[in-house]
Amino acid sequence: MKKFIVAIDQGTTSTRSILFDLKGNPLFISQKEFKQFFPNNGWVEHDPDEIWSTTLKTLKEVVLKAKQKKGKILTIGITNQRETTILWNKKTGKPIYKAIVWQDRRTEDYCNKLKKLKKEKIIFKKTGLPIDPYFSATKIKWILDNVKNAKKLMKNGNLLFGTVDTYLIWKFNKGKIHATDATNASRTMLYNINSNIWDKMILNLIGINKNILPKVKNCSDNFGETHKSYTGTAIKITGVVGDQQAATIGQACFSPGSIKVTYGTGAFVLLNTGNKKIYSKNKLITTIAYRLNGKNTYAMEGSIFIAGAGVQWIRDKMKLIKKASETEKIIKKTKSNKNLYLVPAFTGLGAPYWDSNARGILTGITRDTKPENIIRSTLESVAYQTLDLFDAMKNDGLNPKLVKIDGGMIGNKWFSKFLSNIINKIVLIPKVQETTALGAAFMAGLNIGVYKSLSDISKTWKINSKYYPSMNNSTRMSLLIGWKKAIKQTLLK
Repeated sequence: MKKFIVAIDQGTTSTRSILFDLKGNPLFISQKEFKQFFPNNGWVEHDPDEIWSTTLKTLKEVVLKAKQKKGKILTIGITNQRETTILWNKKTGKPIYKAIVWQDRRTEDYCNKLKKLKKEKIIFKKTGLPIDPYFSATKIKWILDNVKNAKKLMKNGNLLFGTVDTYLIWKFNKGKIHATDATNASRTMLYNINSNIWDKMILNLIGINKNILPKVKNCSDNFGETHKSYTGTAIKITGVVGDQQAATIGQACFSPGSIKVTYGTGAFVLLNTGNKKIYSKNKLITTIAYRLNGKNTYAMEGSIFIAGAGVQWIRDKMKLIKKASETEKIIKKTKSNKNLYLVPAFTGLGAPYWDSNARGILTGITRDTKPENIIRSTLESVAYQTLDLFDAMKNDGLNPKLVKIDGGMIGNKWFSKFLSNIINKIVLIPKVQETTALGAAFMAGLNIGVYKSLSDISKTWKINSKYYPSMNNSTRMSLLIGWKKAIKQTLLK
């Protein structure tokens, strides 16, 4: 009988379930998009019930496909959009408010109040995170302050918090398990990455009771099983990891100094720093890359809020393209960006700027500016933002020579080449490009003995293509000067 591992990849715009063989090859993908809600400027929400229903639908399709292939699913791994915050009633199982998404900026004023209390340095040392609306803590605070009976439910022990992984685990187990993994916990701004516990000082400061928080486990661990009413027979859940850390695992970045960038809705650079926590002096994040057997491996991370979301913007809002795949063909018709720059600060700027007030600008427009120039400037902006993160890492003493990349945008070969030229590094693309889901599958398989070690997992990683920087240095510097001017204009707003 054939044997499989399933990964649930619950992302920002869609939910996917993927059937993998034990060598890490994707055999079948079921994907369902779900609605995005933008009720106010800077607000982004999802419907938790729709997240759950799309998860269940895609998983059922994969279970059916496994049966058709006359195989057995050994276990499930879950990877998820991080920081996105859900609070639900423990008794009824109903969310008390929509999921507040990681991109949401509504808690900016409260974050500024926390900064005025001069707690930023101590919170950074405890959590590795700056005080910012990006993280879960202030989103929880907003729901507690703005949803009727939320604080009463918390006081009475009938309120639960979870990032998306926790919510799905709770649903699959029909309320028997309230748990998360260390990578997701490390993104809440409530979790002490030194002592590996929910931090009492921060909880008291923000006004959150510990009783709403999940138990924190290893990435490769026992997270219960799916109820048989959902999947026919119960299936173990033995791997959980936040999406960017999952991509790091899927790219086999297990040695200190190894680095990956994922280009999805946002873009995220993670550099493995081993058992050392390196606190950036240049506004990068210190986070947990993964935890195995109670031992943390740490990473330095830079977050770009708008990457693939910029392509969505030119497709859905600007109507310049019908499909994302059209961008490469269109851009190849252009010889340059004609000094046009887009800074896609649609929901503020992430690392290394961390400016919630920044908003997007398009600069250098002339009467000769064409739609294809705007399309090109949108993709170029992602490469420039990536360089900003690499420059920040370099200033922290970290300067890798090559980088592994993944995510939807790498399907555009022009982008991958332009990226290599701008960051001036060798860029590697893996053979299996479903790296986020693959990382969750690896963690699930590691727990049940399919993989014996991280070294065993590394052997499955294969290269698909490689890009070398080849741009003339004066051309590169001219482009970067234009980008820096555009960033400066954005930050002055």
